[in-house]
Amino acid sequence: MAEAPKVEEVISHHEPMDQLQGFEYCIDSNPSWGEAIALGFQHYILALGTAVMIPTLLVPAMGGSDGDKVRVFQTLLFVGGINTLIQTLFGTRLPTVMGGSYAFVVPIMSIINDSNLRQIADPQQRFLATMRAIQGAMIVASSIQIILGYSQLWGICSRFFSPLGMVPVISLVGFGLFDKGFPLIGGCVEIGVPMLILFVGLSQYLKNLQAKHLPIMERFSLILSIAIIWAYAQLLTASGAYKHRPHLTQVHCRTDMENLISAAPWIKIPYPLQWGAPTFDAGHAFGMMAAVFVSLIESTGAYKAASRLASATPPPAYVLSRGIGWQGIGILLDGLFGTGTGSTVSIENVGLLGATRVGSRRVIQIAAGFMIFFSILGKFGALFASIPFTIFAAIYCVLFGLVASVGLSFLQFTNMNSMRNLFIVGVSLFLGLSVPEYFREFTAQANHGPSHTGAGWFNDIINTIFSSSPTVALMVAVFLDNTLDYKDAARDRGMPWWVKFRTFKGDSRNEEFYTLPFNLNRFFPPA
Repeated sequence: MAEAPKVEEVISHHEPMDQLQGFEYCIDSNPSWGEAIALGFQHYILALGTAVMIPTLLVPAMGGSDGDKVRVFQTLLFVGGINTLIQTLFGTRLPTVMGGSYAFVVPIMSIINDSNLRQIADPQQRFLATMRAIQGAMIVASSIQIILGYSQLWGICSRFFSPLGMVPVISLVGFGLFDKGFPLIGGCVEIGVPMLILFVGLSQYLKNLQAKHLPIMERFSLILSIAIIWAYAQLLTASGAYKHRPHLTQVHCRTDMENLISAAPWIKIPYPLQWGAPTFDAGHAFGMMAAVFVSLIESTGAYKAASRLASATPPPAYVLSRGIGWQGIGILLDGLFGTGTGSTVSIENVGLLGATRVGSRRVIQIAAGFMIFFSILGKFGALFASIPFTIFAAIYCVLFGLVASVGLSFLQFTNMNSMRNLFIVGVSLFLGLSVPEYFREFTAQANHGPSHTGAGWFNDIINTIFSSSPTVALMVAVFLDNTLDYKDAARDRGMPWWVKFRTFKGDSRNEEFYTLPFNLNRFFPPA
């Protein structure tokens, strides 16, 4: 008769780890220049999805032409490159690409539908007037992040965050974008599904394939699968496969629908106030402030995920505040240049750090160089930007899921045999998905959000905040975590592990990961 296994053998012991292991290159180690440039280009290609999607959504509604759409796309990419360099050099110093944010869509649509702007008959004049109104609102609203960041107020607030409270927030930074995944693949299944299968196959099942001791598939599966499926999509378009298909199918599937290449100039350098002088309206600014606040919360979750996927320790409160301050400067630049939306951390690029197992800061700085370079060389940038969005949606299914699982990995520092913890995590995850879904469905049916009072600015604030999964999750999780039996639950919440990462000097590794370059810490000593 077989002997029953011992309890110790049944329960496998996985010790909680401060830093995620198994990374080839962490935050401050660098691959060879050739490999770093190729990886940087891959991050640039990935950032194009959102950079094209947001102007495609907003510019036609503003009355803009294809030429305007290309200029907004180039400006968004250009300022994104600058913001990425700023963030990696002086902000959190984490390897995060800064891109356009969907959080700003609600207040921007509210500005677009403003009756004073709707009255302008000439579409070109309406586009310019709307863009200037968006710029003015963004310039004023950026002060929220600048003040909360540089005053260290956000760092003080973050002292109420425990590993338990952060789990729903970081997870929903990924899971909350589920509508950008398979629902968009469904628009063109014959391109989206092969892309999803190929990307998973190359990046996971063939990841040990090597060429000259380089795991070529693991590192470059994204660019390889995009190239193969893009060529396949080009073939379908050229052969006339979509000639008699419905218009919506053509938009999702064809490689020549965006008119980006023909409308793009050869060389164009975006510059501040290129659309004219911004106009200021208090109601618009209040609505935009809600989006800036949402972007702050989403970025907080994304920075914590990025630190894990760069094999670094969690950013201390001081570093987090510093990053948010610089992100506010980034949104100010968005307002000055007129990018059409505000900026936040690009979640898909955070996921790519994990997929390639390269969390190097230098790679992201090279990606920023590509963003700036190709936004000036209009035609070349537009060529890459003509990749059908369905291809990006397939990639998002993998990368957003990866970021979400990083959030779940923080559960290892908590006691998940505690009923209190199970309640907090379950309720905040569920409400974080359920509340924004209600707001989205209501808006789709009624053409306005659930909050529909006479005060437009109030509607924008409510509809923006409750349409964001991480924001709802943060409010629920942090409230419950700090009010429900919290005195006796410090160990269960993971606080003994978390406490050393609250201050810059709390852990010796913080200096290695987060010290400013060029000896600037002498002038800005960490708190």
